[in-house]
Amino acid sequence: MTDQEDFVQAIGEFCRREVDRKQGPHSDELYGKLAELGWLGLSLPEEYGGSGRGMSDLVLFLEETAFWRAPIGGFATTIIAAAAYEKFGSEQQKREILPAVVGGSVLAISMSEPEAGSDVGALSCRAERRGDGWVINGQKTWCSNAHYADHILLVARTSPGQGKHEGMTMFSVPAGIDGLAVHGIDTMGGKEVNDLYFTDCVLPADAVVGRVDHGWRQLMTGLNLERMILAAVMLGTARRAFEDALDYVRERRQFGKPVGSFQALRHRLADHATELECTRLLVHDVARKIEENPDTSLPREASMAKLKATEFAKAMALDGMQLLGGYGYATEYGMEALLRSAVVSTVYGGTSEIQRDIIGKTYGL
Repeated sequence: MTDQEDFVQAIGEFCRREVDRKQGPHSDELYGKLAELGWLGLSLPEEYGGSGRGMSDLVLFLEETAFWRAPIGGFATTIIAAAAYEKFGSEQQKREILPAVVGGSVLAISMSEPEAGSDVGALSCRAERRGDGWVINGQKTWCSNAHYADHILLVARTSPGQGKHEGMTMFSVPAGIDGLAVHGIDTMGGKEVNDLYFTDCVLPADAVVGRVDHGWRQLMTGLNLERMILAAVMLGTARRAFEDALDYVRERRQFGKPVGSFQALRHRLADHATELECTRLLVHDVARKIEENPDTSLPREASMAKLKATEFAKAMALDGMQLLGGYGYATEYGMEALLRSAVVSTVYGGTSEIQRDIIGKTYGL
């Protein structure tokens, strides 16, 4: 077997042994075991304790852990934020944050606001200079994993007089700092996201990540990574929904034979299998291209991967629920949990409408 095949097999063996569906969206215990194996630092440089592996291996890890429903909900936001620290952080920030990530620390990233969702450039949370530091005031929302993150990578406006995509700055905010209140938002998937309220929250000068007023440009460099992370997770989710539906229709008998033998269901599964293979080929091909061109922005390809994987995962989980009949609605079988995971994926990380708009613009439309 190849090194990647060995890697995938090792992930599967670990998940079969360690994953319990009752562990919730994020298990500190299981996350710690992954840290001991060195898998949380897959994409981080070796000098900070990481493995230095590329996008292809990261996508494989995300796909497989999603397929096995490993409770590592904090990993995706952690890797997105860690990449920003790696690219733009000071050496002190890198030495503090990146080895901690490898060891199991969770990071969150906070961009969205009540009036700034798809239009991130409309954000108004303010960071004002005061003495040698900064004072943050304003509200953020939909911040995943902030309730158990060790650091939050905050994007705030520092120069409101400039254009809407100028005058933003990234800040490293430690959890539990005075002036920050975190309130969970009840959702279909439980309390996974949060409102953040900053009230005269004081940060030191060295909390700035990268350059002052260059936060938007810094954000743009991470879009390939963010979209591929979401695409890989939803590819794994779609695979799980497909396999669960397939197993069920093979075993469920009605009118004296397996329901999967009925043409209506057999053809639907054939279509899903074809869509799954198309999605898998697209996601892994884009991962390979990004790995081969790490300094090149691939907005069309990354948006295509995110769009295809998330839309298919949602459709597969929804039809999986139909294929399982009443059992699809029961928590015992898990299809409803896959649907809850997949249905929001076409919204976060850039809606499907935004992805289509990006793709269209790359064709000069």
